[in-house]
Formats: sequence, C-alpha cells, structure tokens
Amino acid sequence: MKIGDLEIKGHVILGPMAGVTTLAYREFMKPFGVALSYSEMVSDCGLVYENKKTYEYLATSDVDRPVGIQLFGFDAEKTCRAIEICEKEAQYDVLDINLGCPVFKVTKTGAGSAWLKKPNDLYYYMKKICETSHKPVTAKIRLGWDEKSINVFEVAKGLELAGVKAITIHCRTSKQGYSGVADYKAIAGVKETLNVPLIVSGDIFTLEKAIEAVEITHADAVMVARGGLGNPYLVTQINHYFETGEKLPSPDVLTQVGYAEESAKKLIAQKGEIIAIRELKGLIPHFFSGFPGYKKIRMEIVMNVQTSDQLFALLDGVRSRMSL
Repeated sequence: MKIGDLEIKGHVILGPMAGVTTLAYREFMKPFGVALSYSEMVSDCGLVYENKKTYEYLATSDVDRPVGIQLFGFDAEKTCRAIEICEKEAQYDVLDINLGCPVFKVTKTGAGSAWLKKPNDLYYYMKKICETSHKPVTAKIRLGWDEKSINVFEVAKGLELAGVKAITIHCRTSKQGYSGVADYKAIAGVKETLNVPLIVSGDIFTLEKAIEAVEITHADAVMVARGGLGNPYLVTQINHYFETGEKLPSPDVLTQVGYAEESAKKLIAQKGEIIAIRELKGLIPHFFSGFPGYKKIRMEIVMNVQTSDQLFALLDGVRSRMSL
C-alpha cells in the first residue's frame, strides 16, 4: 500500500505504545517484518514548551525507517507549531495524529479520543494539520466515544476529506478502553467508503486474529501493539501468511530467550542500565508468557534483577533449564 507517496512494504504496522515503542524497541522489532512503526505518543504542548523528555521521543534512526511521529493535541495552532518543530528536529516519514487514546489525562484536555465527540471540529483541526505538514498525515481513531455514539464511518470519511492519507481504527469505543473484545464487524464496510488505506487495530495477539480482522474488514494492514510484546515473531507469521498462505509455527522458549536478550541489550544501550532495567522488569516477562515456569521467571525478574549482569545471568539460567 501507499501512504501518500510513501510505499509501505508489508502487512504489519507497529502500533505506538507509551513507555514501550522506544527507538530501541522499534529497531528490535524492525527485522521481524515491521512495515511502518510509530513513536510513543508525543505531546504537542511538550514540544512547544520545550520539555526535554518530550524531545527525546523524536529520536529515530536509519534502521527504524519508515517511521511515523505520533502527536496528540487539542488546539490546531499548538499542534501546527509542534509539527514545525518535528520537521526541524526529527527524521521521519509519516505524521500520525492520535485521535484514539482513551486515557483520562489525555481526553480531559479534549485530545485523543475526545475528538470523536466533535466530528465537525475534528475535520477543521485535521484539515489545518494536513495543510501544515510536509509529511503525509495518518490518524488513529476508535469506533466512537461510547456504544451510544459510534460514528466511525462519519469520522473516517471526514478524515479522508481533510487530507489524511491512511486511517487506523481500533475496534473499541473510547469508554471501553482496552476491556472487552475488539469488534471488527463494527467497521465492516468502512474500507469500501475510503480511497486511502485502512489499518485495523485491536486484539491482534495471534495470527488467527489477524486473519479474522482482515477477512471481516478488508483492511490493507493490521496494527500490532500489545500483541507484539514478547512475541516479535508474530509480525513474521502475519507477513508470511498474507504473502504465501502458510502458517509458520511459533518459536520455542530457547528462541524466545535470544529475543529477550537482544531486546534488553538495545534498550540498555539507548537508556543506560538503571532506567532500562527498571523498564525491562515489565517487558522481559512477556517473552515467556504461556511457557512452563512463566510465573517463576516473572517473579525472579521483578524481585531479583537490579543490574544487566543479573538479568543476563537469569536468562542464561532459563536457557540452561530449558535445554535439559
């Protein structure tokens, strides 16, 4: 598919996740077949008011590309100023606007999925953004604010008319958050109303779910977010199936140990040992979910790992036990 003039080679988009989709994580995931990845959510106000932490989210690399910077905001003037900063400070290929975040601290300002309550205002907001950005603009939305105000067809078409070049739909309402089940049937037919690519999101934890989502929605690609945590090979499985029709088996635990080590080394190199180890305590256990001894491994990591040497020694121990 193409997003504007940018050719996207693959069937899997790596979804933005706060605290997860760092540059290190995106570089780790890229070789598995990620066609396009997105940064963590970036506050337009954070950029405009020169918050140092916010600027760190703009980091990209040649390995990372094509990559999108994802902004969120509630005021067109501020968002457009943030876009100017992005174009000056960052190397990226796509600008994504988050219109789907359900977190209260975001929606209370009028940003994120709160925009879904104001489709007319959203049209003019996005039109201004598309006119300002020199990069193709994409947007991520949800079905609507709640089950009584599902307006995904109206919002998606309005975004296209505003100039958006691809649309991702997370198949839950804002009020659902991440509870319940993603409803792919709710967007059946949206693709046929659009002339831009559609990316389907929500509950893509397995190859079977990816197949189901595409069969129902006819989407051009799937977005893998939480489903890829500790399961990077899922991206390879999805791409391979849609290219060949063949279902590849999932990796064994020894392979997962190797993936965990590689992911950890990249994050430590980017953020330093102290910060990285703190974040890895929440990330590394995902690599062993579903395998025997998962709870024990998770507790060992959370309770006993304070340094990179301890982490890699623990992973070596897992490798040794599983090799017996």
